[in-house]
Amino acid sequence: MKKLILASFLLLMGLGASAQKFAYVDTEYILKHLPDYKAANSQLDGLSAQYQKQIDDSFVQIDKMYKAYQADQVLLTDDMRKRRENDIIESEKKAKEMQRQKFGPEGELFQMRVKLLKPIQEKVSTVIGETAKNKFIDFVFDKSSESTMMIYASANYDISNDVIVRLGYKPGTLVK
Repeated sequence: MKKLILASFLLLMGLGASAQKFAYVDTEYILKHLPDYKAANSQLDGLSAQYQKQIDDSFVQIDKMYKAYQADQVLLTDDMRKRRENDIIESEKKAKEMQRQKFGPEGELFQMRVKLLKPIQEKVSTVIGETAKNKFIDFVFDKSSESTMMIYASANYDISNDVIVRLGYKPGTLVK
């Protein structure tokens, strides 16, 4: 009797497992079709270049200060030499701090990236969820993610174009 119940339970579990539907999306492909994403990336690239120029200018100024110090070092008194060395060291600390504030893990560029890209990513995620529900799909994997590896995926289960259409854009026309 126990074996019959166990066998029935395993049979029902097997039937339930075979009814699950899987699909995948390529979020990189989807995001490349979104003008908002392209605009946000362009804005971030411009901001990054601006920050990098500020930092490079600071280090060029520090280099000039150091070269001037080396040229004048023989003529300076000990007190003047220490003062100039301290100025160079302080300028270098300020430049490194500015670099950390702009490009660090909690820096301005990271915060701007979150501010610009998070709403786009959430919108795509929501539409992926809605598309999966409408197609009665149980699981959707991201093909572009490094952590999820797919060895084989049938194109029948790729719902990336459906997501692009539901976002209001035309698949096949990449934003440049």
